Amino acid sequence: MVSLYLLSNDNLVKRESKELEDLLEIIAELARELSHEPDWRVKHVGRTHGLPPELAEVLHEVTERTRGHQGLHVNLAVGYGGRSEIVDAVRSIIAKHDESGGSLEELAASLTPEQIGEHLYTGGQADPDLVIRTSGEQRLSDFLLWQSAHSEFYFVEALGPDLREVDFLRAIRDFSARDRRFGQ
Repeated sequence: MVSLYLLSNDNLVKRESKELEDLLEIIAELARELSHEPDWRVKHVGRTHGLPPELAEVLHEVTERTRGHQGLHVNLAVGYGGRSEIVDAVRSIIAKHDESGGSLEELAASLTPEQIGEHLYTGGQADPDLVIRTSGEQRLSDFLLWQSAHSEFYFVEALGPDLREVDFLRAIRDFSARDRRFGQ
């Protein structure tokens, strides 16, 4: 399983329109290409609100076309923000609880981290073991905030599009040498 952070909620409102247009075209083309890989499952994670309708449709199409595939699972984080994802998950839990007629006290008493995890965009998926951060930055940038609580991080100077196979292999080698304790 791999998740690619392609466009944040913040990028949608802060990037210049020409740069954003180019990024949106690249993302749509990448989504189409990945969805034609044999048995790969491609899933959009993020909000469609704020995305151009054409891109939202492409992301919906590739998600639906590959839904039953069992091979490599590729999450495309587009219009994504970790804080927004957590808010959406909590809203979903509240709405579901309200439909069943439960009280706020019952909801508060029954709320668990597992329940929140089930309602995230990545619900049902394993949390990432390794997060590779490109561009030399040493911050999360609102990416998989909940899911990466026990992840290992690897920072690399290369920009995302320029990440070489050797950079990736170095990250894997570094990760394989780590002692993962999960709080123990």
